[in-house]
Amino acid sequence: MKSICLFFAALFLSAFGFGQEITGNWEGNLNVQGSEIPIVFHISKDSSGKLTATFDSPKQKAFNLACNQVAINGDSVILYMNIIKGKYAATLQAGNKQMNGSWFQGQGSLPLNVTKTSDIVSTRMVKRPQTPKAPYPYLSENVAYNNTNKNIRFGATFTAPIPDPNTQYAKTPVYPTVILITGSGKQDRDETIFDHKPFAVIADYLTRHGIAVLRVDDRDMGSTTGDFNTATTADFAKDVEAGIAYLKTRKEVDTTHMGLIGHSEGGIIAPMLAASRKDIKFIVMLAGPGVKITELMEQQAVDVLAKSDLPSTALDKYRILYRNMVTTILHSKDNTIAMKESAKVFTAWQKGLDSTMLLNITGVSDQKSMNEFIRGFVMQLHSPWFNYFMRINPASYLSKVQCPVLALNGEKDIQVAATPNLAAIKNALKNNSSKKVVIREMKDLNHLFQHCKTCSVPEYDELEESFSPEVLEIIANWINSTVK
Repeated sequence: MKSICLFFAALFLSAFGFGQEITGNWEGNLNVQGSEIPIVFHISKDSSGKLTATFDSPKQKAFNLACNQVAINGDSVILYMNIIKGKYAATLQAGNKQMNGSWFQGQGSLPLNVTKTSDIVSTRMVKRPQTPKAPYPYLSENVAYNNTNKNIRFGATFTAPIPDPNTQYAKTPVYPTVILITGSGKQDRDETIFDHKPFAVIADYLTRHGIAVLRVDDRDMGSTTGDFNTATTADFAKDVEAGIAYLKTRKEVDTTHMGLIGHSEGGIIAPMLAASRKDIKFIVMLAGPGVKITELMEQQAVDVLAKSDLPSTALDKYRILYRNMVTTILHSKDNTIAMKESAKVFTAWQKGLDSTMLLNITGVSDQKSMNEFIRGFVMQLHSPWFNYFMRINPASYLSKVQCPVLALNGEKDIQVAATPNLAAIKNALKNNSSKKVVIREMKDLNHLFQHCKTCSVPEYDELEESFSPEVLEIIANWINSTVK
């Protein structure tokens, strides 16, 4: 559930521009929940005189990404970026040295003023002191394996302790082993976000403490093949099963003590598999969902919006809209019906709202922006992954899990609210026969298990800590005590 942040991808551009001379580099800052995200546009002309543009998000290490259209009408400029379902619309100011406007993305908008600047895009040094660095005091091997159908080849890293050469063994030692399961969105094996590599940090710590680890690139990411865009949570669960089969071929793995560690969406995939497989001997849920996903996502939407300092009345109002929109769209057979019915829901909901409050809550200012807002909802909820995900009730799987479970949630998590989520997990596991269920709310930690201050999503990037040391210790100690 890390998709709240801005994500960019490259696409082709073909556009004409007339009138004002706007070629050059333009730089400004988006203010997202109190944190600044620099945006840089590079506008030029190709050999035929057509305007082309690219944009950078230096803070997110995203450079030279193409806009797909540049439009100019008098002093109005619009840069379209369909890949993020967005655009930048602005008006030229100060002798064509500044553009004042708004960044539109998905269902919202933010003010963005950009100033013409030099060719040099400033970057900053990012400190990530926990990221492991070679040489490692353990085996670290990049591996590849296929799924059962052999239509996907997975790229992964396997780490395992190295036996003490000074110790005499009756037989070659084997180690308890875990597979790390990423959260939602296309992730690499380290679950990299804003240069943080939490899965690399977890794997390093666990391996140093006697536990072997397999961490895997998602479909169509890194060294893994396959189609990510059409896959659902159920498909990702099958991908984990391919990893389990691979681990059973490794001589370092104690196949009687294999477990799963899932973060966020991965935290529901773990019990999905543990509910039906006897070879999974324990699971760790890191901010794994326990409440119905529709309820979880509704609370997430409200909690994220709350970081914009809107009054509670606005948050309550938005909760109603979100719930009604989701219900309407999920029960609509196709996009056309969903658009039509959602428009009715939105129109009825906005009655009595003044234009300023409407704009602050939804970014809607006119009929066109309302249509864009609704279309964003519909396209997201009717995508294969999201449509499947929103229909999941984690309790249906958790209630069937009989192996030991460690469930941890950051107290300050605004993507998976800790208190109701952990309560739901506890209730679903009440009949777990292992008697080894530990459920803990971790003080002052966010969704990535970082110690946070504002605890907003953009702060993930600003924090040097990639993963809480005390949580690493809890996981390692719990696994070792469980398998012993």
